[in-house]
Amino acid sequence: MNTLKQAKIGDTVKVVKLHGEGALKRRIMDMGITRGVEIYIRKVAPLGDPIEITVRGYELSLRKADAELIEVE
Repeated sequence: MNTLKQAKIGDTVKVVKLHGEGALKRRIMDMGITRGVEIYIRKVAPLGDPIEITVRGYELSLRKADAELIEVE
């Protein structure tokens, strides 16, 4: 299983599945990260947290813990 956390800068990945439950999963979905959407990895902070991505035409920063819940291909 590949997660968004494992993706490298410059990669474009497609969301396969969201893990997590309840409010956490809902928050990720509210950010526009849903199954089938493509995500471009823009930057990663020097210590790896947060990750800056482009999803649905806008830029977003995600914590590593949240990125680990997003399964991609």
